[in-house]
Amino acid sequence: MPVVVVESPAKAKTINKYLGDDYTVLASFGHVRDLPPKDGSVDPDADFDMKWEVASDSRKHLKAIRDALASDDALILATDPDREGEAISWHLLEALAPALKKGKPVSRVTFNAITKNAVTEAMANPREIDRDLVDAYLARRALDYLVGFNLSPVLWRKLPGAKSAGRVQSVTLRLIVEREMEIEAFKPREYWSVHARLATPSGDEYDATLVSLAGDKLERFDIPTAEKARLALSAIDARDLTVSSVTSKPASRNPWPPFMTSTLQQEASRKLGLGARACMSTAQRLYEAGLITYMRTDGIDMAPEAVMSARDAIKAKFGANYLPKSPRMYKNKAKNAQEAHECIRPTDMSLSPDKLRISEKDQRALYDLIWKRTIASQMEAARMERTTVEIGSQDGQVGLRATGQVMVFDGFLAVYDQGRDDDEDEDGNRLPVIREGEPAKKIAAFAAEDGVLVDDHRTAAARQHFTQPPPRYTEATLVKRMEELGIGRPSTYASIVTTIQDRDYVRKDKNRLIPEDKGRLVTAFLVKYFPRYVSYDFTANMETELDDISSGNRAYREVLRRFWRDFTEALSGTSDLRIGEVLEAIDDALAPHLYPPREDGGDPRECPLCHQGRLNLKTARSGGAFIGCSRYPECRFTRPLSAPDGDEAVGDRVLGDDDGQAISLKNGRFGPYVQRGEATDDIPKPPRASIPKGWDANSVDLEQALKLLALPRAIGNHPEDGELVEAGIGRYGPYVKHGKKYANLPDVDEVFTIGMNRAVEVLAAKPTRGRAAAAAPLKELGDHPDGGAISVMNGRYGPYVKWEKVNATLPRDLEPADVTLEKALELIAAKAAKSPKKGAKKAAAKPAAKKASAKKATAKKPAAKKTTAKKTAKKDTPE
Repeated sequence: MPVVVVESPAKAKTINKYLGDDYTVLASFGHVRDLPPKDGSVDPDADFDMKWEVASDSRKHLKAIRDALASDDALILATDPDREGEAISWHLLEALAPALKKGKPVSRVTFNAITKNAVTEAMANPREIDRDLVDAYLARRALDYLVGFNLSPVLWRKLPGAKSAGRVQSVTLRLIVEREMEIEAFKPREYWSVHARLATPSGDEYDATLVSLAGDKLERFDIPTAEKARLALSAIDARDLTVSSVTSKPASRNPWPPFMTSTLQQEASRKLGLGARACMSTAQRLYEAGLITYMRTDGIDMAPEAVMSARDAIKAKFGANYLPKSPRMYKNKAKNAQEAHECIRPTDMSLSPDKLRISEKDQRALYDLIWKRTIASQMEAARMERTTVEIGSQDGQVGLRATGQVMVFDGFLAVYDQGRDDDEDEDGNRLPVIREGEPAKKIAAFAAEDGVLVDDHRTAAARQHFTQPPPRYTEATLVKRMEELGIGRPSTYASIVTTIQDRDYVRKDKNRLIPEDKGRLVTAFLVKYFPRYVSYDFTANMETELDDISSGNRAYREVLRRFWRDFTEALSGTSDLRIGEVLEAIDDALAPHLYPPREDGGDPRECPLCHQGRLNLKTARSGGAFIGCSRYPECRFTRPLSAPDGDEAVGDRVLGDDDGQAISLKNGRFGPYVQRGEATDDIPKPPRASIPKGWDANSVDLEQALKLLALPRAIGNHPEDGELVEAGIGRYGPYVKHGKKYANLPDVDEVFTIGMNRAVEVLAAKPTRGRAAAAAPLKELGDHPDGGAISVMNGRYGPYVKWEKVNATLPRDLEPADVTLEKALELIAAKAAKSPKKGAKKAAAKPAAKKASAKKATAKKPAAKKTTAKKTAKKDTPE
């Protein structure tokens, strides 16, 4: 009985259903080996020899496969049909080699969709492992390792607070940082447009736009001021207008091609609000369930049988008039398409979304998107009729234009219309939409002949516009830009976009990606000292070379040798750099961001406190950086790199005097605060109080400062035990305190006004520590196969799945209401794999635990464990 190995249990379950009892189908649970995260795992001196290590949680999966091979007569590797899938098969073969008896057949099969026909056909046509794809994987893995484990330590030493750098991750971060710098440097430009509300002789109204004035065609910036706009309005009002021409032209719109990885991620972001990682995770589950073809591809062509199936579905659902005479063919523009060539499509075109039985909302929505896009790609074009009406004065001084559009046949638009990343033009104005229906029909129908007089009943108006900076990237537009530049590949987009957010280099706000100061610093450092390796062209050319390896046109070790020779030279050039020198270079590079122009035209680097020193970049002891005065320690002015939320940075100033002591507003590394007096030898740390969240630091006055410095505030003695009750602002916000019991207040201002009755009420509502009532679950999911209820809970750091002592945090893109039992089991298994003591073998170990506890009662106190001679610092795994 052959042993078939795939990556995941879900995929194994689906394939087992098709193959039946004649096969043993097992899951490897992804990669079984990886490079240990330590120096020396890739050895350039040994011609890039790579030392692989079996992951601890993979050993049991490998054992299960070895045990099955002991009695079964063949090994079939059926991992995914791309480079990564080929690598997993190679790793499995290498790890299982000692267990494979001499002569035991090993074969590789691939299928682009998990359907009975595809799986059966693949089993009938086995092949050997594709060494070129494996070499391409080895080259990428080695490059990412060499960059990460050699460049990251340079960052740690020369730029305190930086976390890591990666071959593609750093280039992607540069895209976001440079877009933000464009936005900051942007200078808006004013311009005006003029419109008239006109009427036909029969009274039908329509809009027209001024397109020529004084005989000259108007360009966008030809009416730059309100005064010129008023002159244009006067010119319209002073003249009779007639229709000079009416033209109608047919137009058509062709459908978009089917999805590939990048376009699926873009549409899922636009229409469903799914990030790149959430999109791919959802698509993975649809693929493993046999509902869609493989989802990591940059191919847009479709198998001939799938095209015919789509045409049959179109004819049955919409009618023959929605079917083009011949199938639509789409040509892939990618130079070297990812190893899985077909597009992302449903495996069964007749399975429309309304017939699909899936409980998970995201899976239903994503399948609906894929089905509609695929069906639409083979449908007839949409046909419209566009009418343009030219209107002018007899003297030729004024010209206006009205346009209308009527849908003649909706074609593919009956199913699908692609979304937009931004409903604005390059100047930030709402894009003009030609409305269909009655208004368009009126324009198209009126004035069948030239020379019709436009009714004098009309109104004209001018609209002011300002050019807008380019929009910040969304995950969708970032992936699109990466694809345009040739940076990254379908299998890497999601992980790259996720990594730069996990490193706190970028944050996502209202679906837009905004660089953090830490990300700016890292980018400025790399652009200054490693410009070649964050160059868009260099990264794209490297991707091309790696693609050449996968097609057998390059030797992977030769690519590594050439890269390493130049890269080590660049690394050696930074060995003598001092931190001060690095900060000075970054300070200059980021000067437009760190020191924006002042409204009074003064020097933006002048210290606002002493007016003698200059502001410059400094490092903090705890890592990171801040802006400080060059006259430190005489002048102690500091501020963060960026003012929060774009607010004006707080400058140190004296608010007033209280009992002979100055009350000052200052700005520290952790934000603005007020202080009583100044530091002296006797009082090195004078009383201070942070400005509460939500307060405008620049508006704080002496009265507010004194209130803050007087905290905690005594409310009075508790009526039950006479112990003092206080109100204050702590690390976790405003609170009331009675003995050792704290209770949070909802509003900062209440700290200064709360009375005893309200304080007792708030304290009574807070359960006593140690006897708190169990929180109610957000959702009950059912029982674990090993026993015990599984539920979704709400915790201090967000919602999580709970099973006995295992708590697994929900991904950011997964809502508690959408969690299924299957998804919960997946999260619990992943958590248990990371912390096996908490969950992986918990159920099986219960009897042993009882015995151990019985022995513990009588046994001697065990000796303390020996301290390890050397601790390995936990590092961020580089890309």
